Amino acid sequence: MIRSLSRRNLLTSLAAIPAVALLAACSDSGEKAEAQDVKPAAPEPAKPAAPAAAAAPEAQGTVDMAALLKPGALPDMQLGKDDAKVTIVEYASMTCPHCAHFAETTFPELKTKYIDTGKARYILREFPFDPSAEAGFMLARCSKDNYFPMVDVLFRQQANWVGVNNTKDALLQIAKLAGFTQESFEACLTDQKLLDDVRSVQKRGADEFKVDSTPTFFINGKTYKGAMSIAEMSAIIDPLL
Repeated sequence: MIRSLSRRNLLTSLAAIPAVALLAACSDSGEKAEAQDVKPAAPEPAKPAAPAAAAAPEAQGTVDMAALLKPGALPDMQLGKDDAKVTIVEYASMTCPHCAHFAETTFPELKTKYIDTGKARYILREFPFDPSAEAGFMLARCSKDNYFPMVDVLFRQQANWVGVNNTKDALLQIAKLAGFTQESFEACLTDQKLLDDVRSVQKRGADEFKVDSTPTFFINGKTYKGAMSIAEMSAIIDPLL
């Protein structure tokens, strides 16, 4: 999945990516992406024997937390306290509509309810599936202390730059609003080491933790795939507190 795209043609490729190339952005295969429909923001009606509250989704595996939290090619971007009882690691792709859905509908309340209160810490890791997603994450990294605000803007404006006729120009307009100049924008997207490091984060996720779709969450070592609602995440997190 890691491509050998050079820094010189990353910028060139952004100007000519057809929309159809981004349709499977949430998965290694289009079939898997289609199978992982976005879960509704509100809890589904309870089954007769189930309580009214949303049931916790079933974990789809486990990983060793010590291994998961070892430093990688890039420093982890984190919100929340190091000593929080719950650690949430999300692997996401900037061009994934399911990731954008989670960022817009679930994450704000997750942050207010658990991260800002010190109950959970949240780590976002890059798992780009295409050059556009790589570029988005590179711009977020180049934003330094504004990493999370830049990620938020790119998710919220995803329809304005993913699958458009010229992704490079669309990203440039967004980047300028975030304080980039033409020069700093191009310098960021031609930083070969940064591009290699973003790809290394993805490769490690795939090789060591079997990430193959986005969003994938690891919550205290248990694996959950798909864009969960706040009710579903609460059902996972609350018993851990």
